[in-house]
Amino acid sequence: MVAPLGKIKAPKMTTGRYIALMAGIALYASFGGYSAGMQPAGMGWRFFSYHPLLMTAGFVGMMGSAAITKKRGGYTNTKLHGIIGWLGLMMAYGGFYVIYSNKESNNKPHFVSSHSIGGLFALVGTTMIGMAGGVLLHPDFGVAKTNKTFRLLHKWAGRILLLVAWFTCFNGLNQLTADPKVLALFGFPLLALIPFTLM
Repeated sequence: MVAPLGKIKAPKMTTGRYIALMAGIALYASFGGYSAGMQPAGMGWRFFSYHPLLMTAGFVGMMGSAAITKKRGGYTNTKLHGIIGWLGLMMAYGGFYVIYSNKESNNKPHFVSSHSIGGLFALVGTTMIGMAGGVLLHPDFGVAKTNKTFRLLHKWAGRILLLVAWFTCFNGLNQLTADPKVLALFGFPLLALIPFTLM
């Protein structure tokens, strides 16, 4: 018999595994965001480069770390989950500011590609999830912190939105380069992180 979604429980995460995952995500987000910012090849670092750097650092690095931290369970990790997630959201908004400003200065239209629409969806969605988590599920004053339905909705909506955000990060890089090596170096580690963060 298959367990309902709310009944799936991952084994307790050891401190060593937690540190290794956090270090792996930090390295990936730093390297992946920087290398995406250097695309297309030969363009070098420019104002636009902060867009992929901040989006990758925010959505993958920080929000991925927030998801892993929550999996450890407990009061402190729940609060850290919210703090790290909101820091990631602020980084993503920084990336949004960069691309919005860049398009304005180049007189280009906004929200016309699947990448930009997916990014906006992920940004607005994670904002809503963060606000709902802060008001409804905060461990100190959340009005629905013991409601299992709200907790389940927050958990799965967050996972789906992060998956959309991660795909959107890859999709954005794919718009900048068709180099299979660059795409593989960005994409395969991202796929490898999914079972540890989003499952």
